[in-house]
Amino acid sequence: MRKIAPALIIASAAWLAAGVQAAPGGAGNSNDDMDRLLADKGLLTQIDHVRQSVSNKASELVVNAMGFLGVPYKRGGNTVETGFDCSGFVRAIYEQSVGLLLPRRAEQQAAATQRIDKTELQPGDLVFFNTMRRAFSHVGIYVGDGKFIHSPKPGAEV
Repeated sequence: MRKIAPALIIASAAWLAAGVQAAPGGAGNSNDDMDRLLADKGLLTQIDHVRQSVSNKASELVVNAMGFLGVPYKRGGNTVETGFDCSGFVRAIYEQSVGLLLPRRAEQQAAATQRIDKTELQPGDLVFFNTMRRAFSHVGIYVGDGKFIHSPKPGAEV
């Protein structure tokens, strides 16, 4: 989710900038100084607004994904009526939730995103797996607390 849409990149950058902390022991580099600088430039309220907007979109995306629980797996599927495969599910959720049209296949979705460490995962991020002896053969959406939602395999449901 961090590199797939220019608006989300900008929002994420603003969110990350708001969370930047000064180096320990650095004179004159406290968060209070940064807050004052941002406030003087009129940016502090904008960053808070962007941070909240990103959080709301991620929450909306996760809630939307949960609404598809029970939809059956179907290889090549990309609709509620016919069922979803993993990448079709992720693609549909992103298109419905944030208006972003992702590539169709898991490996293409992986190529369109930026790799992050799993300790940095945020709700709404894509998670990829090697399930078929090739990298990025399965994809899901991280929902938080070490869990993700996906369309798993034939005979199973989202």
